Amino acid sequence: MTDHPRVPLILISGLAPGPNSTLAALLRGAEPGTAVVHHDLRQIGSGVVRRRVQFGQRDQLTALELAHGCVSCTLREDLLPLLRRLAGTPGVRRIVLRLDEAMEPEPVCWAIRNVLVGDRPVLDDVEPRAVLTVLDRATWLDDATGDALLAERDLRASPEDERTVAQVALSQVEFADALVLAGTAPDAWAAAREAAVLDRVAPSVPRVELSHVDGSSVLDAVPSAARRGEITDMHGALLRGQPPLHTDCGIALMTFTARRPFHPERLHEAIDVLLDGVVRTRGRAWVASQPDVAFWIESAGGGLGIGHAGPWLASPGGPEWTDVSAERRTLASLRWDPVHGDRAQEIVVVTDHTTPEEVEAALTGALLTDEELAAGQEVWRHYPDPFGEWHEEPCDDTEIDPAKHDVSVRNTDAPDRKDENQ
Repeated sequence: MTDHPRVPLILISGLAPGPNSTLAALLRGAEPGTAVVHHDLRQIGSGVVRRRVQFGQRDQLTALELAHGCVSCTLREDLLPLLRRLAGTPGVRRIVLRLDEAMEPEPVCWAIRNVLVGDRPVLDDVEPRAVLTVLDRATWLDDATGDALLAERDLRASPEDERTVAQVALSQVEFADALVLAGTAPDAWAAAREAAVLDRVAPSVPRVELSHVDGSSVLDAVPSAARRGEITDMHGALLRGQPPLHTDCGIALMTFTARRPFHPERLHEAIDVLLDGVVRTRGRAWVASQPDVAFWIESAGGGLGIGHAGPWLASPGGPEWTDVSAERRTLASLRWDPVHGDRAQEIVVVTDHTTPEEVEAALTGALLTDEELAAGQEVWRHYPDPFGEWHEEPCDDTEIDPAKHDVSVRNTDAPDRKDENQ
């Protein structure tokens, strides 16, 4: 950690470029010395990212020509060093990072905290103060409950991006410290359904109207206990706050828990229940064929992600209790089994057209039977496993290597160039 004061950093995310730009302008005008940074990924298919930096009288648009196929690495090559330079620029008192519509704020916050630029992370130079997510009320509910792909909206963050719009819409909301609502819902029913979804996926996140705030009051809405860029603990609580448990406008929330593992093949078949009529799925799964690792499952809009949440505390080579969060220790203690330790199923599902009973029945049917459970881990490990072996992405390193990733930059416009999204 450096000894100089860190510069406050505010992140803006959301699927609607116009309202995002409006909020960035409000924040810029509210405090002298605010720099606004925006990376536009609309030309990523051609290997170009447009970067806009606004500070004082400067309004500069620069084209970054990508020399490496990994867009996340290329952006980290440019974005993180840029944040450090701005933090050290005389007169810069605050930085507003307006993310591209296709970007989720959590990976960016992870990079700020963990990726080394030189010999230290950029967190030494900036202090995340708030993550603000903007919702266009005319379209957000359809985006969050639909099955459109980002590619169909020309919103991909890379040529290989296969995420759904719903996956991005919901992850942006879930990671926010405050939600900024722009425009109006198509009708009263859509407004009620939107509120029902938000009450269940982000119950503790306050909501303010963009038309009713300025660059100062919008930050007043951020609660003192906000996460402010803190990374999700995949073994922590699955929901922050207390969501309503009753069904509202057809939207319901259920938590599936079990103290026995899933059969890998039956889980693979049952997963279809999470892809149709379900708004959101998030949670940890214990799969019999891989008993030492926790699976992380997310779904939205017909898109499904299954990842590796690391070893269970009871796994051989698992983390020490003193090395994990107090929240994880508490949750593990509450469900500790003398044989299987903290291994358990815990999956939160927000349903729409599918009923909680249908989800419950499908997931319950994927659990090991009493006979299978009695056979033990040595038998389970030999079950056919459609999930395959875990692998790491080639660019998961936490230190930038200039020899491996290269970005060539050419300035394409004068400082007074205006953003087309305004």
